[in-house]
Amino acid sequence: VICRSLANSNCGIKRKSPLQNLHLVSRSIHHPYYLSAKFQRPPLRISIQQFSSLNRLPLHKTKLLNVKHGYQSHRNFWLARLASRLLRVRYLILGSAVGGGYTAKKTYEQWKDMIPDLEDYKWIVPDFIWELDELVDIEKLLKALPDADDLAKLMPDFEKIGESLASLKGFLPPGSPGETAFRATDQGYDNDKQFKKGLLGELILLQQQIQQHEEEARRAAGFSSQQKRKVSDKEKIDQLQEELLRTQLKYQRMLERLEKENKELRKLVLQRDDKGIHQRKLKKSLIDMYSEVLDILSDYDASYNTQDHLPRVVVVGDQSAGKTSVLEMIAQARIFPRGSGEMMTRSPVKVTLSEGPHHVALFKDSSREFDLTKEEDLAALRNEIEIRMRNSVKEGCTVSTETISLSVKGPGLQRMVLVDLPGVISTVTSGMAPDTKETIFSISKAYMQNPNAIILCIQDGSVDAERSIVTDLVSQMDPQGKRTIFVLTKVDLAEKNVASPNRIQQIIEGKLFPMKALGYFAVVTGKGNSSESIESIKEYEEEFFQNSKLLKTSMLKAHQVTTKNLSLAVSDCFWKMVRESVEQQADAFKATRFNLETEWKNNYPRLRELDRNELFEKAKNEILDEVISLTQVTPKHWEEMLEKTLWERVSTHVIENIYLPAAQTANSGTFNTTVDIKLKQWTDKQLPNKAVEVAWETLQEEFSRFMTEKKGKEHDDIFDKLKQAVKEETIKRHKWNERAEDSLRVIQHNALEDRSISDKQQWDAAIHFMEETLQSRLKDTESVIEDMVGPDWKKRLWHWVGRTKEQNIRNETKNELEKLIKCNEDHPAYLANDEVTTVRKNLEARGVAVDPCLIKDTWHQIYRRYFLKSALNHCNLCRRGFYYYQRHFVDSELECNDIVLFWRIQRMLAITANTLRQQLINTEVRRLEKNVKEVLEDFAEDNEKKVKLLTGKRVQLAEDLKKVREIQEKLEAFIEALHQEK
Repeated sequence: VICRSLANSNCGIKRKSPLQNLHLVSRSIHHPYYLSAKFQRPPLRISIQQFSSLNRLPLHKTKLLNVKHGYQSHRNFWLARLASRLLRVRYLILGSAVGGGYTAKKTYEQWKDMIPDLEDYKWIVPDFIWELDELVDIEKLLKALPDADDLAKLMPDFEKIGESLASLKGFLPPGSPGETAFRATDQGYDNDKQFKKGLLGELILLQQQIQQHEEEARRAAGFSSQQKRKVSDKEKIDQLQEELLRTQLKYQRMLERLEKENKELRKLVLQRDDKGIHQRKLKKSLIDMYSEVLDILSDYDASYNTQDHLPRVVVVGDQSAGKTSVLEMIAQARIFPRGSGEMMTRSPVKVTLSEGPHHVALFKDSSREFDLTKEEDLAALRNEIEIRMRNSVKEGCTVSTETISLSVKGPGLQRMVLVDLPGVISTVTSGMAPDTKETIFSISKAYMQNPNAIILCIQDGSVDAERSIVTDLVSQMDPQGKRTIFVLTKVDLAEKNVASPNRIQQIIEGKLFPMKALGYFAVVTGKGNSSESIESIKEYEEEFFQNSKLLKTSMLKAHQVTTKNLSLAVSDCFWKMVRESVEQQADAFKATRFNLETEWKNNYPRLRELDRNELFEKAKNEILDEVISLTQVTPKHWEEMLEKTLWERVSTHVIENIYLPAAQTANSGTFNTTVDIKLKQWTDKQLPNKAVEVAWETLQEEFSRFMTEKKGKEHDDIFDKLKQAVKEETIKRHKWNERAEDSLRVIQHNALEDRSISDKQQWDAAIHFMEETLQSRLKDTESVIEDMVGPDWKKRLWHWVGRTKEQNIRNETKNELEKLIKCNEDHPAYLANDEVTTVRKNLEARGVAVDPCLIKDTWHQIYRRYFLKSALNHCNLCRRGFYYYQRHFVDSELECNDIVLFWRIQRMLAITANTLRQQLINTEVRRLEKNVKEVLEDFAEDNEKKVKLLTGKRVQLAEDLKKVREIQEKLEAFIEALHQEK
């Protein structure tokens, strides 16, 4: 029965029953009550030839024992007969195992040949099927099964049984029936050993017979089928090709339906999360982690020979070859600006594709999400990309090297990072910068020279291949084609326009262009209408390739067409390159980090590694502390500064325009009237404005003092430029309260109208104030006169210096005018014309030619000095005049109205300083602090400003160290997530 399970069918062959092959002892076991000589069974006719190694066992010729009917002596040897049967059973088991193994192997080979090669359609099977080995532990199941040694233990030990029978044989006398039976059994056992040695040869012969039989059957079947069906090979190929396309489209539609269902399920989950039913934190996707690393690398200045060799898909092609359209088909959205024939891609655009529940897009530096299922959001996205491109292009240029980073998420998108580059041009047209062609070439080479970059070479199939520029460029950067994928676009137009379709086949097979590639693809990106949707383009592409002669005639293979297959292939190449190179890049950045840390320890051993942002925060806190210090200034200090500064600003006006004109009057009444009028005019027009200006300048000086004051050893000069910029910008923005002047005008007017000096102390203070003012003015006047006439005889003698010719003329003029004053001590402040003429003639008489203007100019300073000396003498006389003041100078020749004037001015200055101090402390310091915070916030958002203001080797080293650490940490996190995904 066991052997029949291994048999092949073959009718008409007779065989003897297996029972006839048994030895006498065995037959006697089967028929114990009959004579063995007379025992005969008619031969059994079998219609099936059994292909087994047991069929070729030799028949053992043994002599039959003459046993009479009813003789029972053979029952004494039942143990020998049982051992013989057991020895024969092991060959049955061995033959069954070998024959069964061969038949199983042959059946497996036949089934394997019948199964078609589905390697090209591996993408049809969902990803979770390939991930079953992660969910089911096959090794654990195999370990649970018993091994061959355990199975062998279950079988009887035939060697020991044979040894036992041999020892039993020794107890039997020679020539006895039992000894004869044992001898026959031993002979069969020896023959079995010989067969065991030749078993492999028997199996080989058996296999050859089976193969010959199969070949004959195959020839007969092929001959009969050839006569019955006369279908050409070409028709078979066409039918199979059409069936393959239908199957592919069917599975693509199934996948799209599953993706839509998955999208709806993901939406439901996210909605539940938003409502708080199921709160959980979504992990960042693998491609998003990788994209972050690329964004950081794009901003990193590789000054330590650490180049960015991380993989990304670089999309290159001639202008208007369809690069952007291919990228849009992969992204499943019309996201890029469109133009007819003009250059639209003016800067590199990095697009990160990842799978997500919603089809959205967002920029790296923006939180706004564009819903790609809505046309208004698509238009806004295209407009935003165009604006960013134009803003990135510098004046006088056409293209920019600045990268625009965009992330697109959606259901069914293949995870990868693509960079769309400006199209390669052959001629610079009007309106372009002269270096546009070279700039585009340099940008393309910079991205393609990355040894781990996947080059997606786009070629327009509707134009002559000889006009291609990008293929030569790609062949230079990747001569072996180990990382290039060639894409032929506009195949529908190519099929219509190309006279010889074989030319398209040559392109796809890589025989026409000098470049080499990993794979070749043919796609259709629409009918050329910019308003076409992605769905309509996909339907048109499927319909075209389903009816295309290129596919039916096998010029194109099914896996080489449609953007769906292209995106799958590009994604596979991308992730393969990522897995092969990312750990090497992580090691490179680890070495760079070690070098930077060593350099920092050697140069700045006692300083923390603060990058530019951290330094800015530290400087921000210091600046705010210094602004708060303004509130700690004492009121007395504020008032002293304000009073002193205000008097310095208005003293010239008081002396020249109020005091001197009033002093020229004849009596005290006229003096007081003149003073009141001029003070009123001054208060109404100039004084409040001057006071506010003085207060603002005082606040600036104090603010600047706190900002620039060095704090000893704790002072860090790295913040000086930043503090200076903050101070200047704050001062520019700060404006004093406009209503302050109106209230100040009233206060000043009331202060100046008060003429009452209450005590002697105030009187003496007014005299002291007047003396200081007049002495200061006299000193300034003496200095001016000395500059006009030159050094006196002592300085000339001591320093060996002389006078110039002009100084000699002015000196002679001075001497002549001094004589005029001595002659008339009450001379008015101005010279009459006849007096000018007299002085000029007197000088000409001494041989000194002088101009009338020079005489008047010199007279102004001479009379000023004379007046100031007279006023100082009068001020000294008024020290004892407080008693007469109280009596209103009645019956007194002493008049001290000028002392009263200076007391009024002094009191106005004190009251004004007090009022301004209150405004400073209560209002303006707080407003200044607010302006400082606004300036710091603006600077914090302006990276260019921070780079400009926080400079130096220390800052740059800390910045590089931070970047390298961040890159290394993100790469390690990405590698860990990548290993987990495997």
